[in-house]
Amino acid sequence: MGRRTGWWRGRTVLAGAAALLSVAVPAGRATTATAADAPPSYRFAADAERIEGAEQATEAERLTPGTYYRSTIRDNGKLYYGLRLDEATSASSAYVSATAVPKPGTKVTYSDGLKVSLQDPDGHRCFSGDAGIARFGPTESPRPLTAWASRRTGPGAYTCKGAGTYSVLVERTSGPGSSLDDWELELRYVSEPALEKAASTAAPQVWDSASPQAFEGPALAREGGTGFSGARSLEQGVWKDGIRAGQTLFYRVPVDWGQQLDATAELGRASGDGYLGNAFVMSLHNPVRALVDDADTGYDGSRKRTALRPLPPVAYENRFAVDDHVGGMRFAGWYYLVVHLAAEVSDKFGDGPIELTLRVRVRGTAGEAPAYSGAAVPRDVFEVTAKDKDAAASGSAATGGDGGNGGDGGSSGENTAMKAVAVGGIGTGCVLVLGLAMWTVVARRRAGAEAAEGAVPVAGGGAARTYGRSRVR
Repeated sequence: MGRRTGWWRGRTVLAGAAALLSVAVPAGRATTATAADAPPSYRFAADAERIEGAEQATEAERLTPGTYYRSTIRDNGKLYYGLRLDEATSASSAYVSATAVPKPGTKVTYSDGLKVSLQDPDGHRCFSGDAGIARFGPTESPRPLTAWASRRTGPGAYTCKGAGTYSVLVERTSGPGSSLDDWELELRYVSEPALEKAASTAAPQVWDSASPQAFEGPALAREGGTGFSGARSLEQGVWKDGIRAGQTLFYRVPVDWGQQLDATAELGRASGDGYLGNAFVMSLHNPVRALVDDADTGYDGSRKRTALRPLPPVAYENRFAVDDHVGGMRFAGWYYLVVHLAAEVSDKFGDGPIELTLRVRVRGTAGEAPAYSGAAVPRDVFEVTAKDKDAAASGSAATGGDGGNGGDGGSSGENTAMKAVAVGGIGTGCVLVLGLAMWTVVARRRAGAEAAEGAVPVAGGGAARTYGRSRVR
């Protein structure tokens, strides 16, 4: 009875430890397996605050510049958020962006989209030449979608110059056949100081608008991020990655005052049959996440290339241009390349990944920044710092914030994963130590019981060796 009781206790201890281990280890594996079945979801800013949009402008919660927010918008919903602005003639410009994130598998149509506008205290809509509307367009594939609005300072016939509490109106538009699921929102408010002295209000008329040759050179691997706040840093060069059907990848490139950015994206070959128009889209967003330009291409399994239109050198005066692809190049900082492969590609060419090549060129020598009267919020968002250049060279990802020194060069998603691994490792280690300790106690008790029955212990730890034979039986 002593032997059988000892063996049973030991078996119970091991079973308990195994049960604990099954909770500590396989859970992570199951999560990994599930995550591998679908493209990674959008990565929101790690420090984003949850905020509820109001149905009435008078009830709106106020946004703070430099802070990231998360919210939710329903089908055909309208939400208000508040801003406190000073006199436009002497204070800062305000830029507010909203990124809508439909769930994977959500049905969207051509006209589905997001609209962002700014209203003064009297309810009049501000107009500064910004469309403020983003649609899914012909790809009809769910992906992060960003719209924005602004109030600009400086001379000119702009509305909304007075001080007071302004309203940001975010509207979701849905057409027939669209899914009614809620969309998650990421909001960002950036403040740009006014100039110390009045400058020209005419956009530059002469600049090199010739289509550049795609950058050539050896390709280096660099994996894209899954959100603005996790965008992978790039410098001039050729970069290779892989993209899956339905996936959206984010990259960022530092572009200084006076420099021009050129970008080309290529899809590699894939086995399959058929043709899908508007299968792949690349868009460029400036430091306040405003859309500058986009380009798309169809796909038939062969190599396909798309490129941005020629863009002007970064200049303050570009904001006075009529064309968005000129007006968007109005300040230095991080510019975001966002690429998306339509979910429908999987029907003809599988889930992938399909080889993706980005060719990035930054032309021109960095010039002097305009003389601002104060600091931007967040700080350094309209600058290219030494830290930014180091990040672009090393390929580190943005974290938390996505402008200037807002990120520390690491990935909070990666940090979270490492923390999970660490916690899992510590938990597993504790379970193993506990199990071994209990095992030792049971073994010693069993050895004592066997000695009382006249068993002959084996030298050098006979109890443990006898326990091992019992365990095998």
